[in-house]
Amino acid sequence: MTAVETYPKVVINASLCKGCGLCIIACPKNCLVASPDLNEKSFHPAAYTGEGCIGCGTCFYTCPEPGAIEVYPKDHKE
Repeated sequence: MTAVETYPKVVINASLCKGCGLCIIACPKNCLVASPDLNEKSFHPAAYTGEGCIGCGTCFYTCPEPGAIEVYPKDHKE
């Protein structure tokens, strides 16, 4: 049995994230944090806490790295 996905949610590509923290600061619900782990470029990428996302997309629009953040809204269908 697979886990049931909950939406809205944020998916962060840790390999593309440069750890600038702009998305963390911009998130109105504080559901993004800096990961304690390093990515392959030695940055602490942003990470979604797993709850609290309202699907506003502020993190997506704030991120300077194309493709690093994806936001799936509440009505997302797989």
